[in-house]
Amino acid sequence: MNTGCLTIKELTDAVGGGITPRMVRHYHQLGLLPQPVRSPSNYRLYTEKDVIRLQRIVALKQQGFQLNHIQQILEVEPEADTTKTLMAQLQKQYRAVMQQISQLRQTASALEGLLGRDQHCQNTQAEVLAQLKLLEVETQTGLGGLEQLWSGLDAEIHTHPEAFAESLQRLLPDLSERSEIEQHLISQLVLACGDVSLVSFVKLSRDAIAASRQALSANCQIVVDIPTVAAALDNTRLVHLGCPVETLIDNPHITTATEAELAFWQQQQWREKLQQLTTGCIVVIGYAPSVLVEVYEAINKQQIQPALVIGMPIGFSHAPAAKRLLLQQPIPFITVEGTVGGGLLAATALNSLVESLIEKPDCHCYLSH
Repeated sequence: MNTGCLTIKELTDAVGGGITPRMVRHYHQLGLLPQPVRSPSNYRLYTEKDVIRLQRIVALKQQGFQLNHIQQILEVEPEADTTKTLMAQLQKQYRAVMQQISQLRQTASALEGLLGRDQHCQNTQAEVLAQLKLLEVETQTGLGGLEQLWSGLDAEIHTHPEAFAESLQRLLPDLSERSEIEQHLISQLVLACGDVSLVSFVKLSRDAIAASRQALSANCQIVVDIPTVAAALDNTRLVHLGCPVETLIDNPHITTATEAELAFWQQQQWREKLQQLTTGCIVVIGYAPSVLVEVYEAINKQQIQPALVIGMPIGFSHAPAAKRLLLQQPIPFITVEGTVGGGLLAATALNSLVESLIEKPDCHCYLSH
């Protein structure tokens, strides 16, 4: 054995991250890892350089990059134009991924159009499925026949209202290991955005449901980032629970993520207001990533102690980063990983929790207050 060299088992132990010798051999086949030198006994031998490269592969993979994308990133030579070259490659990869997502979204939409049909549409659905097997689509006539099948299905929408719960039952992944309240929360979030794939990105801390129910039952304050979120809340139930709503950036002219983000940065008063939040409140952020970052900082400095943080801001760089910070802090949280978010999703999350505590009251007298 060469001094200073590692066997494949020692390499995987040094890197960690769930890497196995089999995965390393696969990376060799793909060209992600260079072929190692061999010992006289034909053992693969690895150096510190191999450890570093494998660590980079693991880190990029954990961030969501696919292996073919990782290979392109690692192949960029460390020259003066590295950043420009790498950015060009990443943009090319992004466009390719978005094209794949678009194609998969079309397929998913077609499947949802069949699987999401409720009981009233079952007879028509069965007929369409049977005809799809026999359909000839090589000619324009065949394509016309396909359009007629969909038209037959679509005609059913005039006969009855959509049964959302029944559709979701067929489309959602198995959520049986989650509590009933959590299942309902996820279902409502999917309905709010119309994207079943959102399920994979919804993250709740283990104590989020219990903490929210305790806080809401104790008439906690609800703090939202901008008026648009407040407008989407279930004020009927909140009034009956005795939970007042406070808007952090209480400027009625601020209605978008861009405006909220700029306002929070430009006006110190909003930051100062945030640091004075009532202990045990529920914070609902649907637009400004910087508000969520500031909440994280204030919690770490023990300036505020909310009962729950619903962090779902919109953004392509700051929002994902802010959500990752939220996942690290000790306060109960609910979030949606990545760039997806918005006031409607954030409000829907809170409304779902409120709904679990109180039936919808018929009284709407709060509107006159």
